[in-house]
Amino acid sequence: MNSRLTWPQICRSDEFRGRWVALDECKYDARTAQPVEGSVVDADEDLAALWQPHAAERQPPLRHSLLRANGRADAVSRRPPPVSPRGAMH
Repeated sequence: MNSRLTWPQICRSDEFRGRWVALDECKYDARTAQPVEGSVVDADEDLAALWQPHAAERQPPLRHSLLRANGRADAVSRRPPPVSPRGAMH
């Protein structure tokens, strides 16, 4: 893959919409912390399947941003947070 695209292009793309996307050299808006653009390295509907091939690259630490292209450029899902125990107060 490795094509440089803006985040809105990725979100509107039939190829990536609704999938987790690994971006290399991802640039973020300093004010909103939303992605602006990046080079698409890989994409998959299953985050675990996407994570596995990149896990070996964690020396140095993983350099890709893993984001979910939700179809809207203003709605970003990052790696899901750890699941907290049931009934835990936040």
